[in-house]
Amino acid sequence: MDRKNLIVGQSGGPTAVINSSLYGIVKGGRDQAEVDRIYGMVNGIEGFLKGQVMDFDVALPGEDLETLKYTPGAYLGSCRHKLPENLDDLAYKQIFASFHDMNIGYFVYIGGNDSMDTVSKLSRYGERIGSDVRILGIPKTIDNDLVKTDHTPGYGSAARYVASTVREIVIDANVYEKKSVTIVEIMGRHAGWLTAASVLARKYSGDNPLLVYLPEKAFDTEKFLMDVEHAFDKNCNVVVCVSEGIRDEKGTFICEYENDVCTDNFGHKMLTGCGKYLENLVRSRLQVKVRSVELNVNQRCSTAMLSAADQKEAMEAGAFGVKAAVQGETGKMVSFIRDSEKDEYVLNYGLEDVNEICNKEKPVPVSWIAESGNDMTDDFIQYAMPLIQGVVSLPLDDNGLPLFAYRK
Repeated sequence: MDRKNLIVGQSGGPTAVINSSLYGIVKGGRDQAEVDRIYGMVNGIEGFLKGQVMDFDVALPGEDLETLKYTPGAYLGSCRHKLPENLDDLAYKQIFASFHDMNIGYFVYIGGNDSMDTVSKLSRYGERIGSDVRILGIPKTIDNDLVKTDHTPGYGSAARYVASTVREIVIDANVYEKKSVTIVEIMGRHAGWLTAASVLARKYSGDNPLLVYLPEKAFDTEKFLMDVEHAFDKNCNVVVCVSEGIRDEKGTFICEYENDVCTDNFGHKMLTGCGKYLENLVRSRLQVKVRSVELNVNQRCSTAMLSAADQKEAMEAGAFGVKAAVQGETGKMVSFIRDSEKDEYVLNYGLEDVNEICNKEKPVPVSWIAESGNDMTDDFIQYAMPLIQGVVSLPLDDNGLPLFAYRK
């Protein structure tokens, strides 16, 4: 048998389970007779172009691999590197020459929208030159905005973190019998999936957060102020959850009202500050006690709120992708398929053409947003609740702190 080597990379923003997918890939690769050695790209395709590669048999031999399942961040390191649009660029020739020199037969890339763009370009170049390297994508993003899949690994754990943290904030906000507003700013540039998860924090109808705003609906500051005033009729302590990317009917981000906004390497606006803007607006117009909280990076890196369902699916997605590559699939992304005919939550795995996924975004269905524009419907709750289930017991070190895998 002509055995080939497998190489895997991670790209984009990390999640609580991106390393669970990495675990699934490496363990799945070790179980495949067709796979010889397994290598990791250090800092994604950008690092690979610089020759930065590690060997898993050296770095995480045997049972040492198990720690990946509980480790946040991106063990291999990440990047936000956009490959050239022109497939005649020398970068592609360099990448495939390295594949040849390393006897690579399988390339698996874990990431979100922009990472699937890398998978698309490499698979198209490989087809052009008649390469036998099989190129697969494993979905990853807390934003849950990839098309052609029911949801993405990383979203369930992030949603669980958001719901749990918002519930804690609600308890904290309710200690005084004096009007107050707490504004929680949650990640989400164009899609409000994470902010929507804040409604899972409620214990009963009419519980906080009383107001939830997503980018999928135009945001009106005057209506927002009226919403807050009406919410005081239900609770003197009002908790509001907003996506960082909320924008008005003209498409202007609310955070742009008073701030300069930079862009990243992909041209995406780097958003921050809508919570602070709304805090100042409420203080000046309603004259009540108000504060804003930005959940920030913990939404994607916390393993304290790791969803067992999310971890399991991330691992299985990685193993499924390796098996598909060995069987000859290329230019595909592993997809999640929910069995809608079953009363209980049942998930299956499939493959989708990566060219139909990259550079597209999946918004929260407008039908899942209440007509008022400031709440979610039961359809969303039924969709999201299975994804946050299950507790993961983290291994601890001698000091009682989580035991993570560290790349040397």
